[in-house]
Amino acid sequence: MMIAANWKAYVETPQKAKALFAAAKKLAARKGLEIVLAPPAPYLGLLAPGNRSKVSFAAQDISDSMGGAATGEVTAAAIASVGATYAIVGHSERRARGETDAIVLSKAQHALAHGLRPILCIGEHERDSEAHYLQFIRAQISVVFSALTMQERLQVVVAYEPIWAIGKTSAEAITPEDLAEMVLYIRKVLGDGLVGDAQATKVLYGGSVEPGNERSLAGGSGVDGFLIGHASTNVQDFILLGKAVS
Repeated sequence: MMIAANWKAYVETPQKAKALFAAAKKLAARKGLEIVLAPPAPYLGLLAPGNRSKVSFAAQDISDSMGGAATGEVTAAAIASVGATYAIVGHSERRARGETDAIVLSKAQHALAHGLRPILCIGEHERDSEAHYLQFIRAQISVVFSALTMQERLQVVVAYEPIWAIGKTSAEAITPEDLAEMVLYIRKVLGDGLVGDAQATKVLYGGSVEPGNERSLAGGSGVDGFLIGHASTNVQDFILLGKAVS
């Protein structure tokens, strides 16, 4: 089971970053639990170099440029050089700032070219009674996977984050039954010529995941883990989240 902790911009001091890293190292020692931390870029540079623990690191985002005259951008090459092994691409908060599917694909390709495994975020804004949102999900997956080689496709982790569930209470978020149906659908899309064995692709869930609902969402839904935002930036909650699924 993978827990990918997206700290977003909640962590703003090196002291808090180090405390969360210490908790992550303890959790990563648990059997069957993979911990991936996605700190803000300055703390990625603080924590990842020289890391010899079982904790892995991810960039919250990468540039779709190759470098050079691109003020403020952080390239895949730079991220890989400090010891990260994953990169989140296509997060809904980046898409809301104007990232298109073409940009998400470019970022995934840059990540793969530098040995980073993309964590591809997908998710619908809302659900409709005719289930048109399923075609939206299919398109978000297909536009990236169809442009990659089969070897590259096997490196991609899919993170399903329905936008309507983000920021809600656990009671208002997705039900275990609905999550199980969506995981099956995602694997069906992957199995339709995109990946030889759809079970080989990790599928994560994110969207109001808390210690109180994580275990029920994990049980029987078929997810391989969770992409967790705000709840992963509180040391005690983070520990509870790890214990709940290990």
